[in-house]
Amino acid sequence: MELTLPINRREFCRTGAAAALVAVALGTSALTPLEKARADSVPDSELMKPEALPDMSLGDAKAPVTIIEYASMTCPHCAHFDEVTFPELKKRYIDTGKVRFILREFPLDSLAAAAFMLARCAGKDDPNKYFALVDTLFRQQNQWAVQKPIPPLMAIAKQAGFTEESFKACLANQQILDGIEKVRQRAIDAFKVHSTPTFFINGTVHEGAMSIDEMAKIIDPYLKGG
Repeated sequence: MELTLPINRREFCRTGAAAALVAVALGTSALTPLEKARADSVPDSELMKPEALPDMSLGDAKAPVTIIEYASMTCPHCAHFDEVTFPELKKRYIDTGKVRFILREFPLDSLAAAAFMLARCAGKDDPNKYFALVDTLFRQQNQWAVQKPIPPLMAIAKQAGFTEESFKACLANQQILDGIEKVRQRAIDAFKVHSTPTFFINGTVHEGAMSIDEMAKIIDPYLKGG
């Protein structure tokens, strides 16, 4: 999905007696064709500089291949990748120590930002809980990524251990929201990311929901002789 609207700080939803849940707004400027131009690769030293929020990763930090995915929780192509490709990627490459996988937040709208905030809150002490909630949200995307998303989103969050109070507190956490926006903005400014999903595989840029066969063709040459 193409990036169309940057995120800033306006309330985007309320529910019942809840105060503003997330301070995000929709801007008006789209990226220009010039801003979308990019190199085919980015140096690892640049990609791996510390982000505004700690990277959420799976796999061996010393793996020969690092995959960074920039995703949006409301992106159907990202959900397709998570459901169809990622399980085999994890089984074949991540769990075997061949790939380190990093997911970075690139919300295309305020609802995607809210979903990522919940995942960050769930995984604050355990990255596995972050990825578990991300996976659940992707697989149930058609239930909560709707015009009035709060009831189904809250229901999913409660299944992950949130109470109504902790749900609202998470979505009011300005520090997390600011961190997500900084990660997103750096991807635009430094790496020219403009759509989701976008992957960096050992620094090489690949756009779109790749199949496991497409990923294997890129990954396997790095593993030969290893």
